[in-house]
Amino acid sequence: SNMHQPPHNIKIVKLVNGEDVVTAIPTGKDQLPESHNLMRLTKPLLIKYVPQMTMTGFKDYVALIKWCSYTPDQIITIPKDKIITITNATVEMASSYMNVSNSIEEKPVSIRSEKYNRQQLSDEENERLNEIFDEIGDDDNNTIH
Repeated sequence: SNMHQPPHNIKIVKLVNGEDVVTAIPTGKDQLPESHNLMRLTKPLLIKYVPQMTMTGFKDYVALIKWCSYTPDQIITIPKDKIITITNATVEMASSYMNVSNSIEEKPVSIRSEKYNRQQLSDEENERLNEIFDEIGDDDNNTIH
C-alpha cells in the first residue's frame, strides 16, 4: 500500500457515550489483530453539533475539533467495547475531515488562512468552516449554551 495516498477509509465511529468521532482507521499490519479488544484510530476528530439560530430557525452546524487535545499522538487506541457502530463517512464529511486534520497538523493556531479562500468554497461551506474555527478557538469552554 502506498503511504502517500490519502486515506479512503474515513469512518464515523459512534461511541457508547454518545460522541461521534470521524477518523481514518488503519488497516492491515497498521491495525491491531482482530482478536484484540482495542482498535487504532488515526487522527480522530470529534464531531460537535452546534445549534445556530438562523433566519429560518435552528440549524445544526457541524464542527470538527481535535478529540484528544494536548497530544502530538496521531494514533489513538480505544477499547472496542466503547464503540456502538462504525460507518462510512460521506464524501463531504471525508473531505472536511481531510482539510481540518491536515490544518491541525500544519498550523494548529492560525488555521483561518488563505488556503481556504483559494478553494472558492460556497457561502454555506465558508460559514461551516468559520463555525469549525470558532469552535476550535472556543476549546476551553466545551458547553454549548
